[in-house]
Amino acid sequence: MADSSLIPKEDSFVLLNARLHSSLTVPSQFPADRDGFILADVEVADGKIARLQPAEERDLPSRAVELAGRIVLPCFVDCHTHIDKGHIWPRQPNPDGTFLGALEATDADRSSRWNARDVRQRMDFSLRCAYAHGTRALRTHIDSIPPQEEISWPVFEEMREKWRGRIDLQAACLFSIERVADRKWFDRLVRRVADAGGVLGAVTYMVPELDALLDTMFGAAMAHGLDLDFHADETHALEAISLRKISEAALRHRFEGKILVGHCCSLARQAEGEVLRTLDKAAEAGVTVVSLPLCNLYLQDRRTDGTTPRWRGVTLLHEMKARAIPVCIASDNTRDPFYAYGDLDMLEVYRAATRILHLDHPVSDWPRAMTATPAEVMRLDGAGVLQAGGPADFVIFKGRSWTELLSRPESDRIVVRGGRAIARDLPDYAELDGLMV
Repeated sequence: MADSSLIPKEDSFVLLNARLHSSLTVPSQFPADRDGFILADVEVADGKIARLQPAEERDLPSRAVELAGRIVLPCFVDCHTHIDKGHIWPRQPNPDGTFLGALEATDADRSSRWNARDVRQRMDFSLRCAYAHGTRALRTHIDSIPPQEEISWPVFEEMREKWRGRIDLQAACLFSIERVADRKWFDRLVRRVADAGGVLGAVTYMVPELDALLDTMFGAAMAHGLDLDFHADETHALEAISLRKISEAALRHRFEGKILVGHCCSLARQAEGEVLRTLDKAAEAGVTVVSLPLCNLYLQDRRTDGTTPRWRGVTLLHEMKARAIPVCIASDNTRDPFYAYGDLDMLEVYRAATRILHLDHPVSDWPRAMTATPAEVMRLDGAGVLQAGGPADFVIFKGRSWTELLSRPESDRIVVRGGRAIARDLPDYAELDGLMV
């Protein structure tokens, strides 16, 4: 367990020789090493970062903590999760690990088990995990297929209030895009999402009327002042180009809100010309893309004939970043039919993403994908960076370099919120046993 006693209980203290990443530090002009790290002293007072300055040799001040080059990162921002689905695996596993198996298993569990008590307990369990690992903001998708929207949205609002001050909780509705054609139901859902301060979202795929359905969604978002969040192209199908369709719709409507698009797996399978046309549109439209490396690695190219998968399922983050398309990574599903594992630990996600997506030569500003960039698309001012005047919300690790940090789980990390080390007790899975019978 973490030695939280390292952090003084007083209202003010100084972290000496903290290793910060320049892409996550404001100002960022301190001298940096080849991996973008800087050595800095961090002064904390009254729950905020009072001052950041390059580390210097000096007598140890009172209430000082010598970190000796240990890495300190801003608390994580997890912009794509499904905590309404989380932890149903023990009672409803995916029968074969396929995407279709995940859909069918989840549909069966939702229709028979997702009452308010069930959703509430599983959501709270998930948030306790995320908080203990160092997440300060999280967006969850909420399955909003009738009648589930009448159950889960009030629970979300309850959880948001319960966790206020610990996790900034957001929600986006989730349903298949063709349901937009039921205008009476769709208009009612839009009002429900708007009343909850949520985000308008859907799963898009290549139905014949996709352009018209997107036009209706964009029009509703503009009428109600909502941001948009889509699941797109979570498939190997070459014809799946709904990321391009979303981008074209944004340009058509001159949409000024935030647009987050998740998955976009099919891009990795398409011809270069198709890829370039899509990326050019996405860059022009100003969309942000989030890759979900763990879930997509689990589901995509899953084979039931005893052969080995041939591709990784992730999207083209390097090519997107080269075109100034903002990119994120996130947890996605946790112990449900879409992904049997996970604990809403963004360090685990980033560690896996570094290996799967090659985020290490060079490291550059890839750490922003789990902190500052999702904070921007979620409209969280001051989150995801370390800066004077900002909240003293950060995670202290044992690792002093990327290879040290990403080689171990860092289960003994210290999470500091508002200048105080938190208790990092992870909930016991046994707490959920009553829901599994």
